[in-house]
Amino acid sequence: MKIFFFICLVFTSQIAFSQSVWQSKSSGWLLISPDQRKECFALNENLKNYLNKARNELTSTKEVLSLAKAKGFKEFTEPSQVKPGAKLWINNRDRAVALVVVGSNPIVAGSRVIAAHHDSPRIDIKARPLYDASGYAMLQTIIYGGIKKYQWANVPLMIIGRVDTKDGKTIEVAIGDDADEPVLIIPDAAPHVDAPLRNRTYTGVFDGEELDPIIGSIPQAKGNIANQIMAILTEQFGISEEDFVSAELNLVPATSPRDVGLDKGLTAAYGQDDRLCSFVAVNSILELSGQPTFTSIAYLTDNEETGSINNTGAQSSFLSGLYGRLTEAQLDAKYNDNETRKALHNAHVISADVNDGISPLFPSLSEPSNAARLGFGVAIKRYGRSFDANSEFTALIRKILDDNSIPWQTASYKVESGGGGTIGGFMSKEDMEVIDIGIPILSMHSTYEISSKVDVWNLSRFFTAFYVSGK
Repeated sequence: MKIFFFICLVFTSQIAFSQSVWQSKSSGWLLISPDQRKECFALNENLKNYLNKARNELTSTKEVLSLAKAKGFKEFTEPSQVKPGAKLWINNRDRAVALVVVGSNPIVAGSRVIAAHHDSPRIDIKARPLYDASGYAMLQTIIYGGIKKYQWANVPLMIIGRVDTKDGKTIEVAIGDDADEPVLIIPDAAPHVDAPLRNRTYTGVFDGEELDPIIGSIPQAKGNIANQIMAILTEQFGISEEDFVSAELNLVPATSPRDVGLDKGLTAAYGQDDRLCSFVAVNSILELSGQPTFTSIAYLTDNEETGSINNTGAQSSFLSGLYGRLTEAQLDAKYNDNETRKALHNAHVISADVNDGISPLFPSLSEPSNAARLGFGVAIKRYGRSFDANSEFTALIRKILDDNSIPWQTASYKVESGGGGTIGGFMSKEDMEVIDIGIPILSMHSTYEISSKVDVWNLSRFFTAFYVSGK
């Protein structure tokens, strides 16, 4: 009897002191060699260069196409181009883009898609923006996506976008990016006089209609300041006041990506949600060597932050239309719409988007046993409530990660405290097999989001492995 109790005591003590598999996982930094660390830092320098150029979906599309053309990708214009090994690009109205590497197997047998969005929360300029206020020229604005409005005050802002005129011209606008160019500022109230504002709530420090930046301040002998600013814009860009009606102009932070911490392990930059995943998806497909078994597609969409609407968002038929073009090119006279549906059904899709990581200052906002931590790898998102991938597809993704020794974790929101989603549901509606994957970041939806460099590197390794997965 004593021996029996001794064995039970030893067994229960081992259970008490053993760690769960999740507790025993190590930071990705502890799992890489010195040479891999160099690769990691080099990749993140490329990410920073991209983020510095890609300030919105328009400039992202432009930069992606520039990178793709340099790697030998050609515009998809003819069915005869769809041959094994072909590298093709498709530009959807300058705001969404797809890169395709044709596989050795026909597309109806399967494909590998990584889809991300390359728009980000920001402030847009209204159609009739210019007005005078207390001796300043101001711009009327409207919020794009979910932001904390107070974060945008006292931040240097640049104007970026395009103006399309009724005579068919497209005028690209970028003011405030270079160090010698002026920036715009949304001014805050001084603490000496802000007593009437102090009872405002956390999210209401600024009202939406108060997010108007100063665009001019020098008075003229005749006319108001706003008219003088319009004259400057006309002289510099050749646009009229009515041209604002057919303009897409955004206010984004005029800040450059920077390393964070003395060890430089983190990157701070505007727009990492979700141009981070967009960059990695594109970079991985550009670096594919040889010919994949299944056709690989990097698909970047617009308007995710406002519901993936419009003809450049993920709810559009652009992707299914692309599948139809590819399928028809391969089958020729044997093609019918059912073959496109078969190709969509057999597609494996990563819906890639960053997610919120556990904050060192506000850890109670996360449920720590199911939240993601910076530095601990790729995050499989588990939303619950029927929003998750099918269990068999999740298991397949786990196998790819483990077979390639890529650290991974899971990400779930604290129950009834908030939430989010991305573009995966719209591709699921097309009968594609979809899973949401990302990496955690800090200060999500702010003007300066923070990512871990080792997570970016591991996400890149995973995307590459996913593109070439399957036989």
